[in-house]
Formats: sequence, C-alpha cells, structure tokens
Amino acid sequence: MSQAESVASSMPLASLTTLHVGGPAEVWLAASSADLAEATAAPFLVLGAGSNLLVADRGVDRRVIRLGPRYNDLDDFRVDPKGWLGAATPLPGLVRRAQRFGLSGLEGLLGIPAVLGGAIAMNAGTRFGSIAEVVDEVELFVDGELVRVSMADLRPGYRRTRLPADAIIVRARLRLGDSTPERVAEAMQSVDTARDGQPKITSAGCAFKNPPGDSAGRIIDEAGLKGMRVGNAMVSHEHGNFIVNLGQATASDVMTLVAQIRERVPVSLELEWHLWGF
Repeated sequence: MSQAESVASSMPLASLTTLHVGGPAEVWLAASSADLAEATAAPFLVLGAGSNLLVADRGVDRRVIRLGPRYNDLDDFRVDPKGWLGAATPLPGLVRRAQRFGLSGLEGLLGIPAVLGGAIAMNAGTRFGSIAEVVDEVELFVDGELVRVSMADLRPGYRRTRLPADAIIVRARLRLGDSTPERVAEAMQSVDTARDGQPKITSAGCAFKNPPGDSAGRIIDEAGLKGMRVGNAMVSHEHGNFIVNLGQATASDVMTLVAQIRERVPVSLELEWHLWGF
C-alpha cells in the first residue's frame, strides 16, 4: 500500500465529526495526487472537518478519504496571503490569519468549524456572507487529473456548489480585499456579537436550511421546541436550529428528533446536513 494508507479498516466516524455521532468506515489519508488516484479506485466519500454531517450508526460502506497535512497551507498564508491554499486548511485559522494581514472578505465566516474544501463544497456561510463570494478559482482532482475551474463555473447557491461527479477539491485561490487589521477585527467582532446565541457544546451546525424569507431557528423556537429531547440528542436551548449531543447520542436519536421537529412546525424544513449511510 502506498502513502494513501488506510488509517483503520473499521474506524468510527464519530471521532471525526463535530456532532460525535457515526459508525465505522474505511478511512484513507491522502498525501498526494498519486494517493488520491489510488484512494479513488473504489467508491468513496470525502471528509473534511466533519461538520454539517450526520453519519448513520451502522457507518458507511464506501471508502472515506481525508486530505493529509500537505493540503493544509495555513502556515504558508503569511508568505503569499492571496495565493493558492490547500483544501485541508482550517477555516477558523484562516479567518484569524486574514485579519492579522488586514485582508477582508472572510469575516462573515467567523465561527464556522470547517476546512476550506468542505466550506467550498457546500458554500458555507452565514447571513453575513458565503465562501463563494471570496473564492476565485478551485483546483479539482477529477478522473485522475487536476483541473482548475472558476468558482462561477461551479454555480454556487444556498449551501451547495455544483461540483462534477466524484470531484475532490484540493486547492483554492481566494480573492480578498485590502483593509487594515483593526477594521477587519471590528467587522469580526460585529459578526461574533450577532451570532452569540449559538450553542457552545457539541453540534453539527445548523440542522435545517432557512426557508425563503424566514429563519428555521425562529420557526422552531416559536413552535416551542427548544429543549425537546430524544435520548441524548436535544434541540439547543440557545438556538432552535441546532441539535446538540449531550453525550453518547446516536444517529437514530438525532434522526428521530429531526422527524419530530418536522412534524411540529408549520412549514417544510429541509436538512442542511449531509447524511451518510442512511
């Protein structure tokens, strides 16, 4: 076996997701394009930071690929802050690093627990902006080759990007504005204050997409569902659109709670999370 070594033949994905829920999978860590070519020889899924993801208790029968440290360019950001960055670069660190260099555009993504590639794949964002607004080009690994496309060509929308089938984001080039560290810090503080009501304990981020012109959190709150619980999965007291893991929650607990929420609200709510293994 090459450097794309199988980390574990039966590794629990709960340890690799922010909700800490999920059964086993064959996990591969890719360190190069050659590794990706080997890893993608079988049906696969790509795992970033494990946020906005719910994995079934039984796990998944596809190979799960993670990009290795070579694709984390956070330390190199100081050398070329407007250059290409690896898809495994952690978004929270990138937001902070941009502030230190006085580069604007990432402030609205403060607090999103993602890596750059995962954020691009689902066009992560808040009401203060999305990642698609600051990404210029994306490098993809598709069918054994590296190709570059503009972000516009991927037709980003609300919490989605139209990637080619079986494409893996490996790098991206950002388009950030010139500002000052002080001004960017002020903008970040405004975002942090506005989002202060979000829970600090284990979650997978917002569970549901916002309906057009409305807020899923507001709808769930007005239905009186904060604190509703199934097993160790609970609707957060702080924010109705967050389901938190009180400890040892199962995917079955979470999905039962999701179903109960949907039954008790007056509108149709679409999950924002990705589901694996269901």
